[in-house]
Amino acid sequence: MAAPPARADADPSPTSPPTARDTPGRQAEKSETACEERSNAESLDRLLPPVGTGRSPRKRTTSQCKSEPPLLRTSKRTIYTAGRPPWYNEHGTQSKEAFAIGLGGGSASGKTTVARMIIEALDVPWVVLLSMDSFYKVLTEQQQEQAAHNNFNFDHPDAFDFDLIISTLKKLKQGKSVKVPIYDFTTHSRKKDWKTLYGANVIIFEGIMAFADKTLLELLDMKIFVDTDSDIRLVRRLRRDISERGRDIEGVIKQYNKFVKPSFDQYIQPTMRLADIVVPRGSGNTVAIDLIVQHVHSQLEERKLRWDMAALASAHQCHPLPRTLSVLKSTPQVRGMHTIIRDKETSRDEFIFYSKRLMRLLIEHALSFLPFQDCVVQTPQGQDYAGKCYAGKQITGVSILRAGETMEPALRAVCKDVRIGTILIQTNQLTGEPEVPGGSRGDEPGGRGQREPHLQPDPCRPQLHYLRLPKDISDDHVILMDCTVSTGAAAMMAVRVLLDHDVPEDKIFLLSLLMAEMGVHSVAYAFPRVRIITTAVDKRVNDLFRIIPGIGNFGDRYFGTDAVPDGSDEEEVAYTG
Repeated sequence: MAAPPARADADPSPTSPPTARDTPGRQAEKSETACEERSNAESLDRLLPPVGTGRSPRKRTTSQCKSEPPLLRTSKRTIYTAGRPPWYNEHGTQSKEAFAIGLGGGSASGKTTVARMIIEALDVPWVVLLSMDSFYKVLTEQQQEQAAHNNFNFDHPDAFDFDLIISTLKKLKQGKSVKVPIYDFTTHSRKKDWKTLYGANVIIFEGIMAFADKTLLELLDMKIFVDTDSDIRLVRRLRRDISERGRDIEGVIKQYNKFVKPSFDQYIQPTMRLADIVVPRGSGNTVAIDLIVQHVHSQLEERKLRWDMAALASAHQCHPLPRTLSVLKSTPQVRGMHTIIRDKETSRDEFIFYSKRLMRLLIEHALSFLPFQDCVVQTPQGQDYAGKCYAGKQITGVSILRAGETMEPALRAVCKDVRIGTILIQTNQLTGEPEVPGGSRGDEPGGRGQREPHLQPDPCRPQLHYLRLPKDISDDHVILMDCTVSTGAAAMMAVRVLLDHDVPEDKIFLLSLLMAEMGVHSVAYAFPRVRIITTAVDKRVNDLFRIIPGIGNFGDRYFGTDAVPDGSDEEEVAYTG
């Protein structure tokens, strides 16, 4: 028999603090619980996995999002609930894994409130809060009519799209971006627009049927059941459905008595036995919240997140440059332009002029690697000409802000009607790592790259600050632009973002005016099918992650901004134009 879930409704003693259940079968169930389970066995047989056997540890992956506002502000800090923290190793794969928490319980039991309390108490920078309410099935015309008259059961397992829920969680755990439907409770339908979610280090999935599917349960590291008195749940549901969803009292009570309460007794309450922790009284139970937070913190400690620059540097030390690298032929003209832009005495006007010339040559060179096919056209003289034409669907340029955007005019000059996207990744000036700010003043995570004054950045956690990509980019050839690449960390992160948006690896072209061998090896080792194209490759990166002999900080020299002492050649200033 399965052990009953731990209940966290009493203060823990100093000598024996409550802990989450590690394995089933630790205690015998009480006879009345067994009777209840037997009476519901038929209902649960299709939905629930067998219990009473040990589980082997499962691997996880990172993710992140939030259903409404992108930020959750607490008294301590700003917590990111949208945006992506891609922690990748030298292989370009996720080096650490997410911790997934499932929150189950009856309708209006306080699951979302408990989730937000856990998020605030955890005090970690990125969290996903994914609601099951987003995954109601699309209703037929007949079902729409039933719903309009409160005759459709939204509290039955068949009302949810479990296939979409499972595929969404799996993708999030694989570090991929996902699209989640937006449900309109007033019209009982999905809205036209879907929201895009990214990754974090904690996923919280909440819903009345959170434990009602075998496969779904296997995706959860920790299962919490919020147990609230039925009268309180009814009062909350009345208040919510009337004020937020435009229902009338009679309709809400009718639906509750006809569907909500019977479904809770048949499908939801029996899943309490699957929970690791039961939280009586919901958000009022601070002991339970503390217990959960302690356990999650211990799990996150085991999943320490760090961009291993030493591994990136040594992965292919002394190896020959990869075949995917193409360096613009070093003609006297190209060499002369490099001489000018590398000279510290070069004026800003000359730096910009010769940089633009090099960019144009670089992009023209890069376009020769696009796929072309034979085609025949007729000349004005009426003669056929056997030529070539672009064999792809479309070309999209994506610049890594801020220096990368200086390459956009050159791309537009040679590619008619090219689409442009932007990615902003901040790099720590002392470690060479992509950096996370402590918080943001804007509505988007890191929207303007401003840090809250009382918070310090953690250089161990990289941060994608801003992302704007054209729709349907997955079918395009993407030219990813950054003027200098030293460690390759920001470039690797940008490539991962493109892959998350289903851009094939062999359709990504990384363009840079100057690269260090370390950056070339890092990107090529992680993404062997990405084409790397540059005008020059320098041998070394110093202890401060500057390219040697290098070019200096390209963005500062181009835009005329003050250089940050001892900074990396890769952009470290958050900038959105």
